[in-house]
Amino acid sequence: MQYTHEHREIQNTLKRFIEAEINPHVDEWEAAEIFPAHEVFKKMGNLGLLGLTKPEAFGGAGLDYSYSMAMAEALGHIDCGGIPMAIGVQTDMATPALARFGSDELRAQFLAPAIAGDMVGCIGVSEPGAGSDVAGIKTVARKDGDDYVISGQKMWITNSLQADWMCMLVNTGEGPIHKNKSLVMVPMRENGKLLPGIEVGKKIKKIGMNSSDTGLIYFDEVRVPQRYRIGAEGQGFIYQMQQFQEERLWCAASTLQSLTNCIQWTVDWAQERKLFGSTLADQQWVQFKLAELKADVECLRALTYQACEHYIAGEDVTEWATMAKLKAGRLNRTVPDTCLQFWGGMGFTWENKVSRMYRDGRLASIGGGADEVMLGILAKMMGIAKRPQA
Repeated sequence: MQYTHEHREIQNTLKRFIEAEINPHVDEWEAAEIFPAHEVFKKMGNLGLLGLTKPEAFGGAGLDYSYSMAMAEALGHIDCGGIPMAIGVQTDMATPALARFGSDELRAQFLAPAIAGDMVGCIGVSEPGAGSDVAGIKTVARKDGDDYVISGQKMWITNSLQADWMCMLVNTGEGPIHKNKSLVMVPMRENGKLLPGIEVGKKIKKIGMNSSDTGLIYFDEVRVPQRYRIGAEGQGFIYQMQQFQEERLWCAASTLQSLTNCIQWTVDWAQERKLFGSTLADQQWVQFKLAELKADVECLRALTYQACEHYIAGEDVTEWATMAKLKAGRLNRTVPDTCLQFWGGMGFTWENKVSRMYRDGRLASIGGGADEVMLGILAKMMGIAKRPQA
């Protein structure tokens, strides 16, 4: 995959927006443990950045997925991990199935405002007892006339304290656990107030990704029209697995610039830091380790770009996306950790950008499917692990 002039222009537009509208406020939003999603998303919507790959009929640009990769990579210029993740939820996690399988009514009601930045969305899969085990969710939608009545809990939900709607994976029937689930669009707020039956049980305090609001949400007999279901009933697990392909590709691409920045910050520091009559950068161990980290990041870039090429070609990229997500998670841990060590005491301070990456980056090996789940998927695709019975 090669970035064209058009890709670079989108990245430059986003970088200018980040420098003017996001980075000056990052420290404030990190301290507040939330950022003004509606305000930021509306400005991004005005620039056409929230629907690059979405249908033109609903306000998108109708571009191929390489443009989403380019945007994810450019988000690495943001001085924290929480805000890029929140944006990625809006563009590449909560909306792919809606855009691909949703009715025109649903896309007009939920997708178009999300692309415009008038609504904030979230994806409701994880629960207190079911994170990476997607098939183990317990939230239920029972039929009552033309409606679903939803009861259950969703946890670790990014954007949920501000979201206007949730794309929820929910059990809509009996039978095999991979065939009894549906994706349902659930309105959450009207005029900023939670709708009846929806309660924010807890704002989760995390060790990183502080500016991204994360909630435990309760649903008690929440009534939603059955026409708010995305696609066919019972196909939700399949739709969500397809949605995970884009989420995992996005995750890998979103780490490339920030990892590159982390290494460069450390190179600059090492060249200035005096040590034993020379500089830290004069130590061969430091030189070799930073060179190795750069090589690792470029390997991840090549893998991610190759995965995107396959995806654009219409192929199933479960294996490619899984490998990229796995390696992105690992590097998001090892690169900041190694660089922090070279910063010494300065690396152990809260305000240091490398220490923030150290805290924020840890999530990449958990969210969107833990490393162990990625390895399990790969082992099954390689034929060396048994597939569970449907």
